[in-house]
Amino acid sequence: MNEVTRMTEEAQERASEMTEAVQAGFKTASRSLAEASQGFQAIASEINDFSMRRFEDALQSWQQCLSARSFADVVEAQTQYAQRAYEAYASEMSKLGEMYLSTARGAAKPVAQFKKRPT
Repeated sequence: MNEVTRMTEEAQERASEMTEAVQAGFKTASRSLAEASQGFQAIASEINDFSMRRFEDALQSWQQCLSARSFADVVEAQTQYAQRAYEAYASEMSKLGEMYLSTARGAAKPVAQFKKRPT
């Protein structure tokens, strides 16, 4: 009877340890997903802001083209717009790349901390 009691207690202890490990894993996954969600929301907001700025700049360029007095003025307005657009896109892609990287690092941090915890 003593052996059965000991085995039962060991099984209950192992089950308790497994339950704690699973709960810790779920908490870690939840923190990681929350970090990723916040990062993606920030990225979506940035893309929306960028799109609005580009749309406004395109409208302004069209207004310049429509108010141009000569073909040379139209070419100049289009050239300036193309330069601004290229610089804005290059800058924005760099910024978005950094934001994606930051999001990935933030989402990975809870997992890395979970892996480092004593077992």
